[in-house]
Amino acid sequence: MASLSTSGAPKTIDELKDLLKDDVKVKVAGVDVDGVLRGKYMSKDKFLSAVIGDGFGFCSVIFGWDIHDATYSRELLISNKANGYRDIIAKVDLSTYRRIPWEFNVPFFLVSFLDPDTREPICACPRGTLARAISIAAQHDWDCLAGVEYEYFQFNENPLTVADKKFTRLDPLTPGMHGYSMLRTQLNSEYFNDIFDVAKEFQVEIEGHHTETGPGVYETALAYTSALRMADNAILFKYLVKSVGMKKGVLPSFMAKPWGNLPGCSGHVHVSLKTKDGKNLFAVDEADLKNGRANAQYDDTRWLSQEGEWFLAGILDGLEDVVPMLVPTINGYKRLVGGESFWAPNAVTWGYDSRAASIRLITPPSCPRSATRLEIRVPGADMNPYFALSVIFLLGFRGIEKKLAIPVPPVKELMGDKSKVVKLAMNLEKSTSLFMKEGSVAREILGDDFVDHYGGTREHEVQMWNEAVTNWEGLYLILWSTCMLWRLIIRFLVERYLELV
Repeated sequence: MASLSTSGAPKTIDELKDLLKDDVKVKVAGVDVDGVLRGKYMSKDKFLSAVIGDGFGFCSVIFGWDIHDATYSRELLISNKANGYRDIIAKVDLSTYRRIPWEFNVPFFLVSFLDPDTREPICACPRGTLARAISIAAQHDWDCLAGVEYEYFQFNENPLTVADKKFTRLDPLTPGMHGYSMLRTQLNSEYFNDIFDVAKEFQVEIEGHHTETGPGVYETALAYTSALRMADNAILFKYLVKSVGMKKGVLPSFMAKPWGNLPGCSGHVHVSLKTKDGKNLFAVDEADLKNGRANAQYDDTRWLSQEGEWFLAGILDGLEDVVPMLVPTINGYKRLVGGESFWAPNAVTWGYDSRAASIRLITPPSCPRSATRLEIRVPGADMNPYFALSVIFLLGFRGIEKKLAIPVPPVKELMGDKSKVVKLAMNLEKSTSLFMKEGSVAREILGDDFVDHYGGTREHEVQMWNEAVTNWEGLYLILWSTCMLWRLIIRFLVERYLELV
């Protein structure tokens, strides 16, 4: 089984006390529905008391407001006026221990959030949601494995300068399109290398780190590991990149589509399942390695096991109904609108080693049998990794349980006739409507409480967007008004001319 605990994580209270013997404070944080770390310092004594007492009170308002700390447009389940924005229980996960290298090496732990009455995970706790999906796999003696790749822009800015510029005309770290460049990283070598080195020290392992196409864009692939550890690492990676950037005068952005005319930033997710004897459940038997599996539904799945084929079918079957779990923001859909032109699949598609598809099969002969996996390419860098991984695994388990057939042919067979392609929702309003509809696959796998709460938070985002007046609208209307004025002037001059002649 893949290791969940970090190196040095305490297993007992005595080990914890010994670990903290020279410390006076501890930092803790949990994750809200937007994937934002919400945390604080605690005195060592208070922290130890919380661990011994199996949790401490944490204001539930972090599940009652949005990313800008504005309460939701309508009252939702977890935190509201009716319950007085009461405390929920924050339960410390000792297996997440690490120290923050850029913050005086302070000890740090993640927490999960529990209902104070039932002591069960609240319905929308990101870590609790993923833990529930993992528990389903555990019933079959499977281990959920995952990897995340982030693309992200860097700017020569800081919070004050971007606010002063009203978040426009930002100065990219480097100019031009230079994917996989060996030279561009020399311009900001200390920052580029610190990301990798500090991540190692922070126990967020990196597999690959390079420039991506676009001005000031990096891509970082996090090391494949158990799903919950992966989600933790993914959320903490953003934290460390932004922290390192602040110290170097760089502002990283994981916004899905910062520029309209450039590729957006993806958050690709790789997944597989491992059996208790260490076998990759998605891999074909060694006897099938030469010619592939005889009963494969398609030629593209010959080197994918039957369970892997069912898992793939499950994702494809439910993908339309769960898009807000993969693309949670208004801006995320700007990335999808460009589609294949900007390397952002936006339909119910799949294919062997195909980066044009929403789900890419990575199987032999392009990789070793043990590395067989699926890459889900729909999410942007602004995804909540806990929710993305949860819904991918839950859809896959549903496919295995129901032994679903793959509902569409591989993407290469659809290139000639795209009328058969099922497009995903191209805005948050539509995707949330499908997510929340009665009888949706989302309700089947996530439950009504989760869908109603999380869907309500997305409806709030849509309302905020609908109420906003954008720069584009201002520019368009000014140009339109100017054109109308010139038309009236020209008309007046023509009429006067005709009167004179």
